[in-house]
Amino acid sequence: MSLQCGIVGLPNVGKSTLFNSLSSAKAEAANFPFCTIEPNVGVISVPDERLNILVELVKPERMLPTVIEFVDIAGLVKGASKGEGLGNKFLANIREVDAIIHVVRCFEDPNVVHVDGVVNPINDKEIIDTELQLKDLESVEKRIQRLEKIAKSGDQTARKQLAILAKYQHILEEGKNARALDLSEQEKLIVNDLYLLTDKPVIYVANVDEDSLSGNEMTKRLEQVAVAEGAELIIVCASLEAQISELETIDEKREFLEEYGLQQSGLNRLISASYHILNLITYFTAGPQEVRAWTIHKGWKAPQAAGVIHTDFERGFIKAEVIKLENLELYKTELACKEAGKLSIEGKEYIVQDGDIMHFRFNV
Repeated sequence: MSLQCGIVGLPNVGKSTLFNSLSSAKAEAANFPFCTIEPNVGVISVPDERLNILVELVKPERMLPTVIEFVDIAGLVKGASKGEGLGNKFLANIREVDAIIHVVRCFEDPNVVHVDGVVNPINDKEIIDTELQLKDLESVEKRIQRLEKIAKSGDQTARKQLAILAKYQHILEEGKNARALDLSEQEKLIVNDLYLLTDKPVIYVANVDEDSLSGNEMTKRLEQVAVAEGAELIIVCASLEAQISELETIDEKREFLEEYGLQQSGLNRLISASYHILNLITYFTAGPQEVRAWTIHKGWKAPQAAGVIHTDFERGFIKAEVIKLENLELYKTELACKEAGKLSIEGKEYIVQDGDIMHFRFNV
């Protein structure tokens, strides 16, 4: 499964600088609005130390990490929902992503223009929220208009959809995000083809200067808002991340991070937050040809996990052979794990755990 996160924010908040540091695809970073005319997509490998451990143990011909896509979407402005700036086109780009990474400027710099002339992270965040809410409200109202005629004929499915849409309409009219609405999974499924923008999980990235890596007054205010929403907040210095991305070796990057008192790069923290907010985990397949990481949703059963490799694996699933990484580290080989009783045979009801090493048996 391909994980895609859209990077949004006002112009000149550091979105493209952050994107450049995350990806090998280089977006043009310039000090004026709308330098990103087409959404830039960068596909990057997800760092996972467990893969390196497996490579040392299995000695495969190749290693394939799982990947994540970051989409750099042009800066939105007030009125984007009505087509201001490059609004409508880029709101459509956001609709396609799994999660939103909302970059908010939390630094002062007279050399970097702010579209409103004043740096106010809460106000900036609310401008983006409002534009997304207005676009969602438009989508909801259009759907309501279409379904009202069908519901009058007695169609029960249309009536159920209208009841849920009315809830979304109410909360959006109150100036709240759709994700704030407490719906059951069944209710969400009834209208999931709406792909509401403000229903997507969000990670706020507070972009700070080098002197505020531990936060500042602006990040504290943004953090309060994020906590109230149940959202993730990460503090990064995009310009530092860009410097880290230019370093060649792991040792160089580690030394650079230590110099600034950082344990992890913003990239690693952003990926971890993306996995957490989307409720994702990783399992592995390991053999002489390749060691590979696979991303699935937490709570998936073995056949679903097998289906990520190929749909035939899910359809013809028989069983899964599972080894825990710590046991493979201890016993060194699959055979030794089996002889020690550390290889388990699991059926269709087995819930895959993060870090499982799996081999699937299936009928074609």
